[in-house]
Amino acid sequence: MPKIVLASFIITLVSFWLRNDLGYLPTPHVGLKSDPVQTPSTALPFTVDAGKRRYKIEPKFDYEIYGLVVSYQHHDGNYGLHKSWGDHINVADVCVVWSDNAFTLDLTQFDFWNGQFTCVVKTSSYETWSKFRMDQLSNNHLITSDPQLKDRISNLRVGDQIHIKGMLAHYSGGNGGTRKTSTTRTDTGDGACETIYVKEFNLLQRYYSPWRIMMYTSTAVMALSLFIYLITPHRVKD
Repeated sequence: MPKIVLASFIITLVSFWLRNDLGYLPTPHVGLKSDPVQTPSTALPFTVDAGKRRYKIEPKFDYEIYGLVVSYQHHDGNYGLHKSWGDHINVADVCVVWSDNAFTLDLTQFDFWNGQFTCVVKTSSYETWSKFRMDQLSNNHLITSDPQLKDRISNLRVGDQIHIKGMLAHYSGGNGGTRKTSTTRTDTGDGACETIYVKEFNLLQRYYSPWRIMMYTSTAVMALSLFIYLITPHRVKD
């Protein structure tokens, strides 16, 4: 039994490291063929409460985006700059790709990761990089005070295909001044992220890579094997 526990532990570690491998993606949802859609918003500024603070939302455009999640970072307002700024409304940064980036590229050739409010993409091949469309990637600051939307957003994973509707908006509150939104997909660097006040968040397709399935399975085997080992009587020889 200890050998099973050890083997399943090693498999769990390896599969955890590889769980976000994008080499087994299904056919992307048809919505990902389209660029995000934004139209001027007629909504007036309004306020919402979150984390015992009040925030002012200034809508700029109605916004809708379909995307394949390549990286994300959840926030709870209790660490880093979000804590310093008193920001309890930016619940996640979600980096997504669509169109050519989602349908024609081998995404295993790229590394994606999120900082507190940035998304970084990297590849070691110049030829591969030349095919990547930076205007078909966006890092989205998702803001909401709705508990149900927060729960849905908290469950997303790399490789998931999602659909978001809401408003591109500036917002202020806490101690961080005003946080603005980009209104174009062609900008880069500081200020290039989209800040979306989320009205709808839909998981179109959950991604289960073989490594992720193996991680869940080996974790269950390890836990069960360890439990059986601990409750089984053992004889100690003198």
